Amino acid sequence: MQQAVSNPTAPAGYNVWRGTLAGASASLIGIGLARFAYTPLLPAIIGAHWFPATSAAYLGAANLGGYLAGALLAGAMVRVAKPATVMRAMMLLATVAFVACAAPVSFLWFFVWRLVSGIAGGALMVLAAPTILAHVPAARRGFASGGIFTGIGLGIAASGTIVPILLRQGLAWTWLGLAAVSLALTLVAWNGWPEHAAPAHADARLRFETAPAYPRAGLRALYAEYGLNAVGLVPHMLFLVDFVARGLGRGVDAGAEFWVLYGLGAIVGPLAAGHLADRAGFGRALRVAYLAQVVAVAIPAAGWFGPAGLMVSALLVGAFTPGIVPLALGRVNELLAHHPSAVKDAWSRATTSFAVMQAVAAYGLSFVFSSSGGNYQMLFGIGAVALLLALVVDLVSARRVK
Repeated sequence: MQQAVSNPTAPAGYNVWRGTLAGASASLIGIGLARFAYTPLLPAIIGAHWFPATSAAYLGAANLGGYLAGALLAGAMVRVAKPATVMRAMMLLATVAFVACAAPVSFLWFFVWRLVSGIAGGALMVLAAPTILAHVPAARRGFASGGIFTGIGLGIAASGTIVPILLRQGLAWTWLGLAAVSLALTLVAWNGWPEHAAPAHADARLRFETAPAYPRAGLRALYAEYGLNAVGLVPHMLFLVDFVARGLGRGVDAGAEFWVLYGLGAIVGPLAAGHLADRAGFGRALRVAYLAQVVAVAIPAAGWFGPAGLMVSALLVGAFTPGIVPLALGRVNELLAHHPSAVKDAWSRATTSFAVMQAVAAYGLSFVFSSSGGNYQMLFGIGAVALLLALVVDLVSARRVK
């Protein structure tokens, strides 16, 4: 996700509510459904013998690899077509991918379409917020960005609610049902995208490398922290439902209930994180977020507090899955308070770091899972260590960057 360059002259007549709804629909489809609906589906896919457990885990990672590709390709897409056209095309592509996944033709077929859905999701998440926010008056950008990011949590909660109901009709119908929801949201958003580009800010041409007295060390530390945070989120994102359903032997429905908790956390996460940052500052808020995530991810690794602890873990990690985004973005703005025109480039680098580490972690943890004979605790332990390293990097960096 990227922040739009400040634009004080938003065009008159643009409907902020419709734009926010379009952005929320894009994040709901691109991340909430295209990525996260696979998590509650994972045990059912294994149970129906579509794919073995080890292969199914790699299929989950395919979406994250596609997300990285989509994030990197998004800029090229809008150079050859209008952002509104790209957004509509990506939402339709995600819908087609749901339809294609209704038939387990082969591992390669499924892998390609999970990759395609990730590409669509990555492009939507990089482009949707900047496209909308560039046309929103400055006084209403907080409302609009919060609404757009909340779409992620709504999608996660929806996937945990809708998937168990659809699974009663079978796996194929579940994928087709998700396609129907995606198509409906695409139509809702269709006319909400701005058709014309907003005028660029006058100093947007100032490049990252030429800004004087640039806080390079602080930004590099932030890129590293943000990437490590991505690693820490992957065990819950890919394996939480399967851990509850098969690892703890509680079944698919129980796994979906924990996924709903994860989604509820994701709904309130961006707003709660923003409130914390308003009171404590983005630097301190980030440290609180890292520490809270270390504890939350360590709970299933150590088996602390039983089912109640796992519920807290799902809520907290769910909250910080989207909630870490405004905190990291706010920290970029703090570090570049005297270089506002460089924020977009810096945020692009942070987003790329997150996507790269997330994809690497997804494939790496899938390998660990298969080679360890399905050791879920090891996965959560790796995630907790990554988050602890993020906290250490931040504390060391804070001694030099205020």
